Amino acid sequence: MSKLREDAVTIMKQAISAVLPEAAVREALAREDFTARRKKGGRVVVAAIGKAAWRMARAAADSLGASITGAVVTKYEHSMGDIPGLEIFEAGHPVPDGNTIKGTEALLRHVKGLGPDDTVLFLVSGGGSALFELPSEGVSLEDMADVTSQLLACGADIVEINTIRKHLSSVKGGRFAQLCAPAHVFMTVLSDVLGDRLDSIASGPAWPDSSTSAEALAIVKKYGLNIPPHLLEILKSETPKTLDNVTAVVTGSVTALCAAAAKAAEGLGYSPLLLTTTLACEARDAGSFLASIAHEICASGRPIKAPCAVIAGGETVVHLTGKGKGGRNQELALSAGEGISGLKNVVIASVGSDGTDGPTDAAGGLVDGETKEQLKGLRISIPEVLKNNDAYTALKAVDSLLITGPTGTNVNDFALALIG
Repeated sequence: MSKLREDAVTIMKQAISAVLPEAAVREALAREDFTARRKKGGRVVVAAIGKAAWRMARAAADSLGASITGAVVTKYEHSMGDIPGLEIFEAGHPVPDGNTIKGTEALLRHVKGLGPDDTVLFLVSGGGSALFELPSEGVSLEDMADVTSQLLACGADIVEINTIRKHLSSVKGGRFAQLCAPAHVFMTVLSDVLGDRLDSIASGPAWPDSSTSAEALAIVKKYGLNIPPHLLEILKSETPKTLDNVTAVVTGSVTALCAAAAKAAEGLGYSPLLLTTTLACEARDAGSFLASIAHEICASGRPIKAPCAVIAGGETVVHLTGKGKGGRNQELALSAGEGISGLKNVVIASVGSDGTDGPTDAAGGLVDGETKEQLKGLRISIPEVLKNNDAYTALKAVDSLLITGPTGTNVNDFALALIG
């Protein structure tokens, strides 16, 4: 591996390490005094959902002691053993499955019948929308899975996806907080949503919902979703617009991830340039854009002189046109590989902070100016691969996948153009 590639991997690893959940949870708990309620006999119930749920719950248990009870619902292979007092469930993501329902029902049992002196410590991280679900009456799990799959395939963004989910769910869009009342809900959030919108992260189970049924129906029309009539009627029901039993703290986000990447790059001798923390476009377009910036820097030293690190965080989308294997970060990287072909001393990488990109074992991809020619030698065409959404296969063929395993956090994605 070249020095430039090694540096790119180092920057990504250090950035992700900086946003792991433990410190974030400890910081959040320091802001809330549980003592007064406990003196009145109040209990602390932990409800942890999302890809980082296990690590967040472990940190909470270490901070609060063995007197807690509750449940954790996380993605398959994202838990790391038992936590005293807590039930642990692993379930499907990005499409909910039967274990999603089991975990959600267990969590709801723990918060049932709580009083005003009790506290629900609600630990929320990315992936919570799929992992925490109990469909509304008249909605089946199959309905939820079908609608989610349609939304993912058509390239709907996360806010649009969550707007539909909230209006078909009995726990999203503020409804979970209602089920906890009169107990107080202290919500600690690792954000994977651009702008850290609390009503969108994990579909806002404990936050007043700003989306409307009219917006949900407009999304159905926009993408031409195949929605049965009975679901269309359920989409017309409104979600809670006010809640008086919730306090929320956002303790980690893509902004922190990108700032950590910039700091790591600077430590290795690269001048950092943070372009955006709100990247939200087609993945392959983002890759082409980063490649064009790399060309400009190499040719003119604009907008920053080499050696430098250009950083962009956010969440791109993929419109499925084929049946291959991959994810948005892999498509971004592969598209960039087409654009930087022939450039020396340039590496472009894109990674999901959770360590998983799409339905694959890769976190993303890393390419350089030789990637296109290497693929060409294997008779692999980047445009054809992207057309078939098969970035994983192509990147694997030239040893350009980034594989980290589950990281235990989830604060969106970031891409890096490293120019030596």
